[in-house]
Amino acid sequence: MGNNSESDSSVAIIDARQWQNQFDLRTGAKSTEANEAILLLRRVLSEHPYPGDLDGGSNRWVTETALELVREYRPGFVLLTYAEQYFATRIASLSGAEKNRIMVELRREVDNFLEQTGMTPVIIGRGGVMSTQGFIDISGLDGIGVSPHWSARYGGVHEPSERDLAWLQSHPHIHRVVAKTAYQQLFAEPCPEPELLTDYLLVAEPGYAFKGLGCTMRKPAMVPLADPELPCSSPQSVSDLPGLRRVIDNGLQQGRPMALIILEGVGKEDFPWPYSLCANTLDWFSYEPSDAQLLAITSGRHRLHEYPPGYLFHLRELKINRYPLSGYFKALPGGTIGDDYPGRSIAVGNKSMAMHMVAGADLCIECFSRNHYNQGSLGVVHRHNKIDQLAERI
Repeated sequence: MGNNSESDSSVAIIDARQWQNQFDLRTGAKSTEANEAILLLRRVLSEHPYPGDLDGGSNRWVTETALELVREYRPGFVLLTYAEQYFATRIASLSGAEKNRIMVELRREVDNFLEQTGMTPVIIGRGGVMSTQGFIDISGLDGIGVSPHWSARYGGVHEPSERDLAWLQSHPHIHRVVAKTAYQQLFAEPCPEPELLTDYLLVAEPGYAFKGLGCTMRKPAMVPLADPELPCSSPQSVSDLPGLRRVIDNGLQQGRPMALIILEGVGKEDFPWPYSLCANTLDWFSYEPSDAQLLAITSGRHRLHEYPPGYLFHLRELKINRYPLSGYFKALPGGTIGDDYPGRSIAVGNKSMAMHMVAGADLCIECFSRNHYNQGSLGVVHRHNKIDQLAERI
């Protein structure tokens, strides 16, 4: 399939405990559509309010909500994301005992889901974190220095002066300055809007983060490592991120219910199961825990150019008024597991925006949080034409 999936409308439901509102996902307009899938999602959302990013029950909420959907919808493919341990370490350094407690609870939640469903798991840790060593301020360049808040190690500069380039190339904590032609060749898939690509991609030394246009998150105590290798537990060996998709597809084709379980902020030092290592790289580039990494997993292709670090996101906001509930996404990525799988699928996670955009699942539930402020939960119903054919059996 293509890079974007726009075959039919998707409905979004926001639940803020006291009330629910329903919208067309693509336009943000109010929606009054009703079918069995929408009614199911509205009920599950109301019965499972999101406790908050920094609440001790965030990972438990993922398991309980997912189990409810599995019982009601009986999917063949499930994508889960557990992020409580990442949130806890992002804004504060944890003691060894506290971190160990969180990881023990994480394993308990994942094992509980697998024991109750009997699904075949593929579990991947998205990489560890380390203490923030410092910040690289690119806001005062002659050109435009961009560092969106979902990226730490990667930034970009548009229309830099010779003085900018000299400063960037000599900076002690900038690991690499890569011209547009070089990183375009590395990621062969075409960019849908090449005019938004940064003229130079900036790569920080581990532990450092860029500060520039778009950097609005709380000051992090820890930053992602962008590990070159990630821990993976899988029924088949996996050499790199795109290989995870092949394992899932093989299991589904054999009629096995499959669960792809993604652990935020977890590297090989913390992974609580036996594992093998999976390459998190393409040549010199190591993925941060970003949308590009998730798309490499769920689509089986390297797709950095759809939302590359350092791109001029504010120009896209002015040009394309789509998916207002989906953060920086302005198109629904196609070719993902749930998008291609003809059977039933769900996605549940406490990673805001990611679940309903990168999984391609029929039914999606995620936290609706911004900068750790709990605004409730979000449910999305994709592909009504497919779900309607199954409605009598929901």
